[in-house]
Amino acid sequence: MADVLTSPPLPRNDNHTVRDWRTIPVGELVDHTNLPFVDLDTPVETACQKLIDHGLASIPIRSSAQDGTICGTVDYTDLNAFLLLIMGLYQPDEDEDLSSFEHLAMKARAGGSIPVKLVKDLGKKDPFITVSESDALSKIVELLGSGVHRVAVVKEGTSTVIGMISQLKLIKYFWEHGRCFPSIEALYSSSLRDLGIGTTSVVSINGDKRVLDALELMNSEGVSSLAVVDNHLNVVGNISVADVKYLTRSSSVPLLKATCFHFLTVILTDRGLHDGKDSYPVFHVNPYSSLAQTVAKLVATQSHRMWIVESPSPASSAPPTPKIAPAVAIPPPGAASPPTTALPSSIPGGGLGGRLTGVVSLTDILHLFARSAGLTPTDPNDARSQRRRRSSSSSMRASFDQSRGSIDLRELREHRGSFEIRR
Repeated sequence: MADVLTSPPLPRNDNHTVRDWRTIPVGELVDHTNLPFVDLDTPVETACQKLIDHGLASIPIRSSAQDGTICGTVDYTDLNAFLLLIMGLYQPDEDEDLSSFEHLAMKARAGGSIPVKLVKDLGKKDPFITVSESDALSKIVELLGSGVHRVAVVKEGTSTVIGMISQLKLIKYFWEHGRCFPSIEALYSSSLRDLGIGTTSVVSINGDKRVLDALELMNSEGVSSLAVVDNHLNVVGNISVADVKYLTRSSSVPLLKATCFHFLTVILTDRGLHDGKDSYPVFHVNPYSSLAQTVAKLVATQSHRMWIVESPSPASSAPPTPKIAPAVAIPPPGAASPPTTALPSSIPGGGLGGRLTGVVSLTDILHLFARSAGLTPTDPNDARSQRRRRSSSSSMRASFDQSRGSIDLRELREHRGSFEIRR
């Protein structure tokens, strides 16, 4: 096991040919399978189902079924923002039309079908960028190492999209072919501390806060995941925007008011049911973890970041975070009684983390790869700040606070058919 986590795996074809990764055509990373699309008029629930069925983080949007032109993507950040909009918690930017959002929210609550075109720009994300299949890999490493999360690959000389390359896909490619790239392989044995990557600026949430609070925080801060911590800042789990898929059924509405601790148990239980075994993904490393250990965990957990921790903090007499009245999740069929609110000690694998001190992301690692190859990626913090939502004016906040108070969860449960999907 130690060998697996300290060095990249052997290439599947046992071909150790040394290559200059900077000159590899982007098309080599495209799998050329049928890429799923949605159209501007595709209902939101259909788009969400496609994300789940195909195991994707985003799906390209065509202008129409007859027109193959791609006009953007829809992803889980959009769906998270849409769910917040339905709940009356979406915060528009100051330059956005508040009335249009209120109209969209009213239509969604009434059970009307909402097309993707009205949702695709709700989540703050990168601009839609395309690269040719003949472009060199150095181009997208520089882009993704600057904080762009994904690019679309088009057939040479055309605007036809043939694939998508995300940060995670690129990191996985470098990991699986690492022994072909000596310049990158040489970095794997170094520790995060020695490489100087990662940041102490971390967005986290206490596990006794509501799931709804976590969704709001990810949306307002423009991040795709949060560290879930206990009262002593020990990491007990991870919640990402992709986990919104557990919240899109009417029967899941009570989960929105459940604690993040409880939501973690729901996520782990679901993974266990689908994988056929207990699943305790580890989302943390420490400053002395090697880059190889970090990348191996990112690839294994399909995560965008690893939380950097130190030794767990012991229990103290510090007062706990004020409790929010918990709402329990809908019990599974046949259950005699609803589950109780989970505590950190009851979360599988929850005691394995340490005290949260920082975070290292896919962006940080690709930025390192780019710089080590003599490329000039821009500061990733520029892209992060662009995704972070600007503070809304107090008048907008007050308007949405009023609408928030008028929403009854029981009413929402009856009228959320427009966002109902299969699991």
